[in-house]
Amino acid sequence: MTEAQLALIAVAAAGIGVLVLLVTRLKFNAFAALLVAALLVGIGSGKPALVIVKAFQEGLGATLGGTAAVIALGAVLGRLLGESRGAEVLAERLTQTFGPQRIVWCLMTLALVVGLATWFTVGLLLILPILQTLARESKRPSGQLALPILACLSVMHGLMPPHPGPIVAIDALHARTGMVLLWGFVLGLPVCLLCGPVLARFVGRELDSPDGGAAVSPPVTAGTSAPQPARQQLPERLTRRPGFGLTLVSILLPVFLMLLATVAGLLPDTGSSWRASAEFIGHPTVALLIAVLFSMWSLGTRCGFGRGELLKFSEESIAAVAMAILVVGGGGGFARVLRDAGVADAVGSLAGSLHVPPLVYGWLVAAFIRVATGSATVAITAGSALLAPVLAANPGTNVELAVIALAFGSLFLSHLNDGGFWVVKECLGLSVRQTLRTWSVMETLVGVAGLGLTLLASVLI
Repeated sequence: MTEAQLALIAVAAAGIGVLVLLVTRLKFNAFAALLVAALLVGIGSGKPALVIVKAFQEGLGATLGGTAAVIALGAVLGRLLGESRGAEVLAERLTQTFGPQRIVWCLMTLALVVGLATWFTVGLLLILPILQTLARESKRPSGQLALPILACLSVMHGLMPPHPGPIVAIDALHARTGMVLLWGFVLGLPVCLLCGPVLARFVGRELDSPDGGAAVSPPVTAGTSAPQPARQQLPERLTRRPGFGLTLVSILLPVFLMLLATVAGLLPDTGSSWRASAEFIGHPTVALLIAVLFSMWSLGTRCGFGRGELLKFSEESIAAVAMAILVVGGGGGFARVLRDAGVADAVGSLAGSLHVPPLVYGWLVAAFIRVATGSATVAITAGSALLAPVLAANPGTNVELAVIALAFGSLFLSHLNDGGFWVVKECLGLSVRQTLRTWSVMETLVGVAGLGLTLLASVLI
């Protein structure tokens, strides 16, 4: 660990501190604050100002390239689900099946299924309308229902091999995919319970209370500047709601298509066109596009909406998420500046200088990189490369548990340089302070509790 690397870490910490100050105290626009913080970190690291600006632009473009279409299409699908009252249909049937007292378990089950095959953002946008309806129908605080969903989606995204981070780690460490899946469920489910329903009892009220006396803004899926309950916006000719089966197909269609692409990618490549076709239609953007087109019929024209009304719904829902998309992209730009400035390498060296057991070392490396760059995928990818030589020198270490340790470390402490932080903030209509007190606390607990369970499992086996 050199003095230059320590200086880089100090500069990054100062930049993050400025970002927090601008957004929370001075009420700066979040995107502008991210750009200011990125410039401060980049210039403080000794990089030319023009290089920093280009790095921010590249990070912005790379992040939006993978998330903008997903967020926009997910918002359209969520709006259709709300306007057609499909969310009410699902909420009523799920309440009847699980009972009013088991709504949390109902939502957690749905989040586990959806999160297994979809990206975190996609899963949240698909479940959000159901969450809003269940909270309204059951008169339960939405915060106590939101945290369990966030915990399940986050753990599934970080631990399960269909997602890119775990796949990279499995390949780099030569682990067995089936055993990683098994350990992901065995260790991930208790973490979901602890960081979902249990944690919600302590911090869930923070999600339901105004911050600093100001009303909490409506979620991005509301779609209008003055949102009202969907049933008051329905045209008079609409005489029926969509059926439960058709509504369920509409929301799970992108999940099925993405899961199909995942299975096709795991099978041997025989050169047949069906695998390429499955991977194409299972790409998140294409899968959501297909789901939106299907829902335009199943939740739109079939329920009585005209083409003009469907166009209005789609335009309003995309306009509502425009700022959210820009802020998520700004988070990616800030993360790219941190990486190009050498902060990720510096925190990796800091973790390596601590001389700890392999599983703890892997967790620390991933956690440090996660905090520095804000990307779980970057953290587990870079962490697996740094952990591989350590495992080679310690042949008795369980490599599957090493993958799990990396995954839990990559989920640790999501804050303002993480695109997921801004997605949660905008989707739930929270302030930055509320998001730090709930989402960031939950992710920190996910990482720490996951490490503890992983070390316990390594001792038992």
